Amino acid sequence: MDWQPDEQGLQQVLQLLKDSQSPNTATQRIVQDKLKQLNQFPDFNNYLIFVLTRLKSEDEPTRSLSGLILKNNVKAHYQSFPPPVAEFIKQECLNNIGDASSLIRATIGILITTIASKGELQMWPELLPQLCNLLNSEDYNTCEGAFGALQKICEDSSELLDSDALNRPLNVMIPKFLQFFKHCSPKIRSHAIACVNQFIMDRAQALMDNIDTFIEHLFALAVDEDPEVRKNVCRALVMLLEVRIDRLIPHMHSIIQYMLQRTQDSDENVALEACEFWLTLAEQPICKEALTSHLVQLIPILVNGMKYSEIDIILLKGDVEEDEAIPDSEQDIKPRFHKSRTVTLQHEEERAQDGEDGDDEDDDDDTLSDWNLRKCSAAALDVLANVFREELLPHLLPLLKGLLFHPEWVIKESGILVLGAIAEGCMQGMVPYLPELIPHLIQCLSDKKALVRSIACWTLSRYAHWVVSQPPDTYLKPLMTELLKRILDSNKRVQEAACSAFATLEEEACTELVPYLSFILDTLVFAFGKYQHKNLLILYDAIGTLADSVGHHLNQPEYIQKLMPPLIQKWNELKDEDKDLFPLLECLSSVATALQSGFLPYCEPVYQRCVTLVQKTLAQAMMYSQHPEQYEAPDKDFMIVALDLLSGLAEGLGCHVEQLVARSNIMTLLFQCMQDTMPEVRQSSFALLGDLTKACFVHVKPCIAEFMPILGTNLNPEFISVCNNATWAIGEICMQMGEEMQPYVQMVLNNLVEIINRPNTPKTLLENTAITIGRLGYVCPQEVAPMLQQFIRPWCTSLRNIRDNEEKDSAFRGICVMIRANPAGVMQDFIFFCDAVASWVSPKDDLRDMFYKILHGFKEQAGEESWQQFSEQFPPLLKERLAAFYGV
Repeated sequence: MDWQPDEQGLQQVLQLLKDSQSPNTATQRIVQDKLKQLNQFPDFNNYLIFVLTRLKSEDEPTRSLSGLILKNNVKAHYQSFPPPVAEFIKQECLNNIGDASSLIRATIGILITTIASKGELQMWPELLPQLCNLLNSEDYNTCEGAFGALQKICEDSSELLDSDALNRPLNVMIPKFLQFFKHCSPKIRSHAIACVNQFIMDRAQALMDNIDTFIEHLFALAVDEDPEVRKNVCRALVMLLEVRIDRLIPHMHSIIQYMLQRTQDSDENVALEACEFWLTLAEQPICKEALTSHLVQLIPILVNGMKYSEIDIILLKGDVEEDEAIPDSEQDIKPRFHKSRTVTLQHEEERAQDGEDGDDEDDDDDTLSDWNLRKCSAAALDVLANVFREELLPHLLPLLKGLLFHPEWVIKESGILVLGAIAEGCMQGMVPYLPELIPHLIQCLSDKKALVRSIACWTLSRYAHWVVSQPPDTYLKPLMTELLKRILDSNKRVQEAACSAFATLEEEACTELVPYLSFILDTLVFAFGKYQHKNLLILYDAIGTLADSVGHHLNQPEYIQKLMPPLIQKWNELKDEDKDLFPLLECLSSVATALQSGFLPYCEPVYQRCVTLVQKTLAQAMMYSQHPEQYEAPDKDFMIVALDLLSGLAEGLGCHVEQLVARSNIMTLLFQCMQDTMPEVRQSSFALLGDLTKACFVHVKPCIAEFMPILGTNLNPEFISVCNNATWAIGEICMQMGEEMQPYVQMVLNNLVEIINRPNTPKTLLENTAITIGRLGYVCPQEVAPMLQQFIRPWCTSLRNIRDNEEKDSAFRGICVMIRANPAGVMQDFIFFCDAVASWVSPKDDLRDMFYKILHGFKEQAGEESWQQFSEQFPPLLKERLAAFYGV
């Protein structure tokens, strides 16, 4: 006998569903409590499914809501549903998937996939066969409902469907779906493509076996009149480009023609999917030969897509010019993630552009942070500029002139965006035009439209490198003057774009900015009083970057007087649990490092608060681990940022930090942080340990016996940054401990040697590992030298590109001492040692002397003839340098 509801119970559930649609928060709270009570009754879920599937007299939103509450219950505790209840729900879903209402069909589909993803696909063997069977129904609603449910299951469980666990149902499902590509209903054609699309990226075998049929069917749908179908066709082709380009190459010409059409589709969602094609194609080796002949069509289409749409302008309040006095709403502010400290070494080719502008595309559209056609077109132009370089310009320059000087601001704005998008790829070819373009862009900074001013900020920042390479009075000074005015713009979006652009300019210009520091600081400090919440966070970043860029030049009483009072005022206003502390702490860390002794008057309260933040977080973590039901897990970012600022203080203040450390329990806290479960916490604590070791070893030394085993266990390259910082800290400890390091060598040496020999170890970690092995050998040569042969080759190759500095100096002294102790260990790889020695520009005299003795010792040992043969293998440059510097 079928389950039947009790009339009174049913009324109660219906009332609850009605109440839960009320906007009143008090009512909502009552509803939540009532739901908790009702969930105590095992058959409450039967009522919910009954309302969804059988109670056709009720309105659709109420029935759908009943299904969504049931879905949440399934998510939370399906495992504890009594079997008859679970059975009833599953049966009702399958019997009613063809409901006349599309909303109810969709809700049932969501319910089915939620049950399926609770590990129930295995426990519900009839589900997939029944749904596939229902696809054959003559009734449109049944077919559409079943397809909707299948599409959701394919999205949620694609891996499981392609596994042996279910006996590979895709072998039946994929051919079945392909039949429906020709169905008369566009909605069903669309479902069918969407289902198959789920399996492209994982290269499901069943799809690979039918790949040619799939592609043929896609081509047949190319000119479908339904936008949703066209969108799914484009999406399929973009994914196939990534995983089965071999199958597309024979048709590439016509696919490109098709995508050119679709990128201009009247439906923006179709155009956006199609535009992704160019982004993906740019990453393929065949891009250049496939696209060269089409650039003449493609470039104008992409450029055209870079204009703001009317909707964009409304959403961006493009007509609101002044909004600086309007407070930000909290949801506008993106969460900030603190990037923990990683210790790196300086290279010869310093200031190379590290992929810092990963956030290339015109970030000032962030209120539309949804990906849109404008952003996608700009991103595509950017990557294509990197593929085609100067060859793109003949197609672009004629367009650009018309855009940049256009009377309509929307078109002019898109031209400025184009100019910014090609900056990286076409820089060489653009250089001849920049003397004319840069002044025009600087003029655009005072355009009357805020959206033109903001994009001009971004584009100019993309050419900052060139601006800085010219005589400062020509472009740098006018650009800086105008950007500083824009930092004080009356429009918030322009303030934000100007601050970000200025930070980029600071990174490029470095000490070139020193003459203008007073002027810059006046502006940045004035902005403090002017900015709303969100831009304040970006302002901290601009100040921190300024400190990083000009370094000790900031340490002048007049600059400190300007900068520190507003920063400290903010510092005092913020509570310990306010996340705005993150960017402020990062900013102060840069400022402390730059000011060095100039930061002394401010260091005590800053130091104390950092220690308190670490202590509070550790205490909260402790309570949470003991009573997770009573306490919340702490946000460990507070502790990480605090540890990093303490590192900044130790680095900036040097030995002056000693009294602060003496009066606090930081070493005890550090001992706990070094053992935290979260890698980022350990990463930052090892950085701090290294900085304290350099600044005030007297306080670190008593803890070494406890700290060293922890450092040893963290030499695990699975956590690259943790391992990197632990390695660096060990090296710093060696330099302070001297021969007292001996009892600890065995705890760390084998791991270090293993890491330096691992394939694919990142460069930074290799360099730090080599430095630390060298330093260990310097203080304990007897312990380390016997292993020379196991690390000398990777050791030499990883340090040859490092600049001459203290760390390199101590590491090379170590290697020389070890070679003296075990000359045989370097015999086979001596050419690598010669090469590493030649990488020194100006070693200190006594180090040069050590090199000289080793080189000449080997030459004498080998005898003139063997040495001749040996040095014949040297590249000419190496031969030259060794002869000039060491006479060998």
